Amino acid sequence: YAHHRQAAQELKGSIEMPVYNAPVKDFKFVLNDLLGLDKMTNMPGFEDATPDMIDAILEEGGKLMSEVIQPLNQVGDKEGCTWKDGEVTTPTGFKEAYDEYRGAGWMGLDADPEYGGQGLPHVIGIAFAEMMSAANMAFGMYPGLTHGAYAAIHKHGTDEQKQTWLPKMVTGDWTGTMNLTEPQCGTDLGLMRTKAVPQDDGSYKITGTKIFISAGEHDMADNIVHLVLAKIPGGPEGIKGVSLFIVPKFLLDENGDPKTRNGVECGSIEHKMGIHGNSTCVMNYDDATGWLLGDAHKGMRAMFTMMNAARLGVGIQGLSQAEVAYQNAVIYAKDRLQGRSISGVKAPDKPADPIIVHPDIRRNLLMIRAFTEGARALGLWAGLQVDMVEKHPDEDGRRAADEALSLLTPVIKAYFTDMGFELAATAMQCYGGHGYIHEWGMEQFVRDARITQIYEGANGIQALDLVGRKLPQNMGRNLRQFFHPVDAFIQENMMDPEQKEFILPLAKAFAKLQQGTALLGEKGMKNPDEAGAASTEYLRMFGLVALGFMWAQMAKIAKAKLAEGTDDPEFYKTKLVTARFFFERMIPDVSSLLVKMSAGSKTMMELDAEAF
Repeated sequence: YAHHRQAAQELKGSIEMPVYNAPVKDFKFVLNDLLGLDKMTNMPGFEDATPDMIDAILEEGGKLMSEVIQPLNQVGDKEGCTWKDGEVTTPTGFKEAYDEYRGAGWMGLDADPEYGGQGLPHVIGIAFAEMMSAANMAFGMYPGLTHGAYAAIHKHGTDEQKQTWLPKMVTGDWTGTMNLTEPQCGTDLGLMRTKAVPQDDGSYKITGTKIFISAGEHDMADNIVHLVLAKIPGGPEGIKGVSLFIVPKFLLDENGDPKTRNGVECGSIEHKMGIHGNSTCVMNYDDATGWLLGDAHKGMRAMFTMMNAARLGVGIQGLSQAEVAYQNAVIYAKDRLQGRSISGVKAPDKPADPIIVHPDIRRNLLMIRAFTEGARALGLWAGLQVDMVEKHPDEDGRRAADEALSLLTPVIKAYFTDMGFELAATAMQCYGGHGYIHEWGMEQFVRDARITQIYEGANGIQALDLVGRKLPQNMGRNLRQFFHPVDAFIQENMMDPEQKEFILPLAKAFAKLQQGTALLGEKGMKNPDEAGAASTEYLRMFGLVALGFMWAQMAKIAKAKLAEGTDDPEFYKTKLVTARFFFERMIPDVSSLLVKMSAGSKTMMELDAEAF
């Protein structure tokens, strides 16, 4: 730990470094009080997820993040990765920290025990991912992408492929990537040119160039398992002709060890706005040997296993940057003396009051806190649905979880990352001019958060996915998996005077969301541009109502805990004040969003392109 801290401090100088402390108490509240994980140990796959085990993971994981991973965040930002002759070197301390991380078994936290994992629920993995990303988003992408590649091979690979690749990926000895984008195509993957020529031995020769490949080349693992989208000559045109291949950096010898260098090389790395500690690579494939993963021409089916997990993970990244920015803004606001309170002196023994006395600073901080705690609840709820899809004993239960997760994935990806960027900037604002200065660390959170709105499907695409695909999917059942529980909760608690302050604004916002949904269906059927023009406002409405649903439940639990007596009343009182702020100051935005989406597409679409 001392080594990492010293390296970071040398780069930082005398200014106080940013900090990160895992919100362990809040994780426990959501996991146990809201989601009831402590009562699920009789469900398959949850046997080992006892409260004591979860507490130990959160405590020890949080310590690793704050003491080892977080001090390297600014080191990675300042140094970045370096490229030379196809090889990439990660920033000072990254390799040692990664060795410590994987050596302690954290890579396999929620991986299949058959391949060396610990088999804990995915919802615990989501909590750990938030801590990792808040501590050091660039660092967390190396294991994060490995987990996504693991999931795709685990679901779509043959038994031989799983036995060959997964054990070393679970330990972290090998890492993984996803290779989709090419210079001429991003979201429209039907335009890709990378080709895969079948060989007599059942393998394929992969040739082409992929760009924006996160963690595509680095010095922290013995092998890198690339999952590459390519087209087999003679296949269907467009997206229907795309297949997915396993293409390792090193081919394996007869003992399964990396030996011969494959025909894949990093041509360069990008110089980016943020996440400097993660290598973003141009990958050149020149007759590289690969093996088909899943069925030929069905590559998007297999890749979506990875992409959906990644979209949920990117949403958590957005939340994480708001969380760590909030923690540091609170410290600064309590310490920074500036002016006097407009309602009277609050610190007579000091030359000025700390800026946390000012209403606007409090507005900023409460807005961030209300988002992060509501988003944490929704993100962990989504993580639990991932577990239910795999482990629910009832087929209907598995299907319902899958439909709910499908619906909420674009909402979580886009809403969490839009707010993550906005609120990291809001936290930076609390610093005044110091926030704009590199040494304080706040502007890094803003820069790092910005990519989350772009990669894994830009947020405008997520909004189109929500309104164009997820709403009508499965005969509208996806939508019912969210609307029915919200409606039931409102009806169940509407007459309780104790809950009225939370239920009434939730009910009003939910009614507007229903109204907006009907409007989308009516106008979008006549003119798809109408749905497209309303999609971004609709997604944000959805996000606000989803957070409102979480906050109403958390407020009810907090009131019950205070009524029955608790050894930590301040925690629950704070939870209630934050809930009130959300319902008074944030969920009313639903009204203006409905007005905007009701305006239609005319003004957006009537200008000729030349007029812009």
